[in-house]
Amino acid sequence: QVQLVESGGGLVQAGGSLRLSCTASGSIFDINTMGWYRQAPGKQRELVARITWVGSTIYANSVKGRFTISRDNRKKTVDLQLNSLKPEDTAVYYCNKVPQLNQYWGQGTQVTVSS
Repeated sequence: QVQLVESGGGLVQAGGSLRLSCTASGSIFDINTMGWYRQAPGKQRELVARITWVGSTIYANSVKGRFTISRDNRKKTVDLQLNSLKPEDTAVYYCNKVPQLNQYWGQGTQVTVSS
């Protein structure tokens, strides 16, 4: 059974940091590229970072140089380190396969950045 569970969000001041973690169960993690997505109020969900099975990464321009994605294939976890946070980073953050499998969205974790 596939399940994605995100954690680590919170309220932080602009310029602060957070570390998000996603734990996967089932086959969704194996060999696949995984990604972190976010959805801000009133906006569409967007992919902000992705990482391949072997660790190659790609970032959205809006987070490049500030966010770092990593994964542990043995533990089936994918993390997102968020540094130099800005108010516009406020969103619910989700992990999923890239491209996403819509039936497996988790609850996400809320990140709120105050100015």
